[in-house]
Amino acid sequence: MAVTLKEVAERAGVSRSAVSRTFTDGASVSAKTRAKVEQAAADLGYAPNALASSLTTGRTKLIGLVVNNFHNPLILEVFDLFTRGLQDRGLRPLMVNLTDATDPAATVRMLRQYSVDGVIVASSTLPASFAESFKAAGLPVVHAFGRASAAPDVPVVGIDNVACGRMAAEELIARGYARVGFLGGPRGATSTQDRAAGFLGKLAEHPDIAVTVSYAADYTFDAGRERMQRLLADGLAEAYFCGDDLLAVGALSAIRGAGLSVPGDVGLIGLNDMEMARWQLIALTTIRQPVAEIIAAAIEMVVATIGTPDREPEVRLFPCEVVERGTLR
Repeated sequence: MAVTLKEVAERAGVSRSAVSRTFTDGASVSAKTRAKVEQAAADLGYAPNALASSLTTGRTKLIGLVVNNFHNPLILEVFDLFTRGLQDRGLRPLMVNLTDATDPAATVRMLRQYSVDGVIVASSTLPASFAESFKAAGLPVVHAFGRASAAPDVPVVGIDNVACGRMAAEELIARGYARVGFLGGPRGATSTQDRAAGFLGKLAEHPDIAVTVSYAADYTFDAGRERMQRLLADGLAEAYFCGDDLLAVGALSAIRGAGLSVPGDVGLIGLNDMEMARWQLIALTTIRQPVAEIIAAAIEMVVATIGTPDREPEVRLFPCEVVERGTLR
C-alpha cells in the first residue's frame, strides 16, 4: 500500500496540513518542520501525489511539448533535451505529435483538457500563427526554433535563418565555386524561406556566380535523396547548400550512388550539426545550430511566461557557426 500523508504526519509529529505545505511550492513552513517532514517522508518512502497537489495549487506542472516531423532524427535530440530540462525543473512534458498537422484547433482543445500550465511549440516549419493560437486560448506559450520578427506576439527562441543562409553562401564563395545551388526543404516552411532568402541575397552580390534553387518535399533523408537524383539528371551545380543536415545526407547518398564523389565532384554544406553529421562515413561540413542552448532558453522563457502572463514577448536568437569536416573542397 502507498504511504499516506497521514502516516507521514504521525511519524513527524506534525499536522497533515504541515506535511501538505512542505510539499507545496511557495507554501509557508518553518525550517524545523520541513526537516522533520522530509525525514519522515524519506523513512517511509513517501512521495506526494502530483494530481492531488494540482487540485490544491491550481497548477498541474504539465508543459505541452508540440513537435512535428518525427522523421528527422534531430527531433530525438530535441525531445531528449526538452524532457530532461523540464523534469529537472520539476515539470512534466506532455508530448503532442503534429506530423502532417496544419490546424492547431484540435491540439489547443486537448492541451486545455489536460490543464497544462504552458506550451512549447518546437518547430522550425510551423508558422507563427500556430503558436499564437495557443496564446489566444489563454495558454502561456513559447515558440522554439520559430521565425523571428521585430514585434512578436509570442516569445520566440531560435536562430537567425537568414543569417545562416548568408553564412552558407559566404563559405561557397570563399571556396571558389562558380555554380552553386540551394536545396531547401518544403517551400512553405518558414525556415526554408528564410534560409533561401539569406543565401540568394548574398549571392546576388556576386553576379558572376550561377545559382539554382530547388526544394525537397520534406526535411527527410528520402526527400533529399529524391531531389538530388532529379538534379543529377538535370545537371549539377558544383556545390549545394542543403537547408538541413538530413537533406544533405540524402543528397550525399544520391551523389555517391551515381558514382560521383563528395567533395571531388560536388560539394555539400548542411545546417544543424546533428549527430550523424559527425559520423566518419558522412563527415558533413555544416552550420551548427546550438540546439541545447535554444532548448534551455525556451524552458526558461515558458516558466517566466507562466509566472508573469502579461510579460512582453521577446525574441532570443543564438549565433551559429560553420563546422568544417569533409564535404566542401
